[in-house]
Amino acid sequence: MKKLISTISAMALICTAACAVAAHAEGEEKTTVNVTIAEPEGKLALVQESVEVTDVDGDGSVTISDALYLAHEAQFEGGAAAGYKASVGQWGLGLDKLWGIENGGSYGIYVNNAATLIGIGDTVADGDNIYAFAYTDLQKWSDQYSYFDITSDKKDPGESIDLTLSKVSWGADGGTVISPVEGAVITINGEDTEFKTDAEGKVTVALANEGENLISAKSDSEIITPPFALVQVGDVQEPTTEPATEAPTEPETEAPTEEAATTAAATTTKAAAKTTAASKSDNASPKTGDAGTGAAVAVIGVSVCAAFALRKRNEK
Repeated sequence: MKKLISTISAMALICTAACAVAAHAEGEEKTTVNVTIAEPEGKLALVQESVEVTDVDGDGSVTISDALYLAHEAQFEGGAAAGYKASVGQWGLGLDKLWGIENGGSYGIYVNNAATLIGIGDTVADGDNIYAFAYTDLQKWSDQYSYFDITSDKKDPGESIDLTLSKVSWGADGGTVISPVEGAVITINGEDTEFKTDAEGKVTVALANEGENLISAKSDSEIITPPFALVQVGDVQEPTTEPATEAPTEPETEAPTEEAATTAAATTTKAAAKTTAASKSDNASPKTGDAGTGAAVAVIGVSVCAAFALRKRNEK
C-alpha cells in the first residue's frame, strides 16, 4: 500500500512540474513588429505585416533579419527559402535576396523611419516598424526613403485626411537629411488621384471609398520609395456571435468510500501505464502527442485524489 502511495505521489510531482514549465512558457514576453516591403518601381509587396519574431538564425538576438525571414515564410510564395537570403560578409550580416529580388546587395532598411546603421543584424523591439526595399537605381542608388506623418487612421465616408510627405536623403557629411516631397501624386488603392503634395509636402486627400484605403504616392521628378497610410473609411463589420449560454449545473456527488478509493487507485495506475505506452508508440512527436499527454495528466489527477483518500484511511 505504501509503495502504491509513493508511486502516485511521484506522478503528482511530475504533473506539477510540467504545469509550472507550461505556465512559465506562456508568461514569456513576445516581440511583435510590423514589416513593410517595397519592390522596385514603387510597388508595395507587404504593408504593416504583423510578425511575431523569434531568434530564427540562433545568433542569440531577435533581429531585423529574423523578422524579414518570418515575413517571407508567411507571405511569400514558396516561403523564405524562395524569397529571402542573408549571409555574413565583410561588413557583417548582409541581405542577398529580398522578396525574390537579387540585385547584388542594393537594398535599404529603415526602422521607425530611421536608417539602420548596423543593417539586418540590428536588434528589434516590440512595436517596431520595419521598412525594407530593393533599389530601383542600381547605378547611383538615388532612391530616397519617403514616409507619411500618419500611417493609420479611421474616417467617416466623405471625410478628408491631411498628410505630410517627407523623404530621407544623405548629406555631404554622411548624415541623413529630412526634407518635404513636393509635387508627388497621391494614389489610393493603386489608382492615381488628382491630389498632389505642395512645397511643404502637405496634401489633403478626400476619401470616397468605404473600407480600407491604402494611400501612397509617387514622383515624376525623383525616385522615392512608396509611402503608405492605411485609412479605414466607415465602420468595420464585426462578425456576429451566438449569445453565450450558461453551462448546465453539475449534480452533486457523494465522496467516494474507502473501498472505492482503493479500487480507483489500482484502476488509474493501470490506466496511466497504458496511456504512457500508447503515447510512446502512437504519438512520438511533441505536436501529435498532445492528446496522449492530456489523458495521462487527467489520470494522474484522479490518482492524486485516490492517494489522499488512502492516506486518510491509514491515519485512522
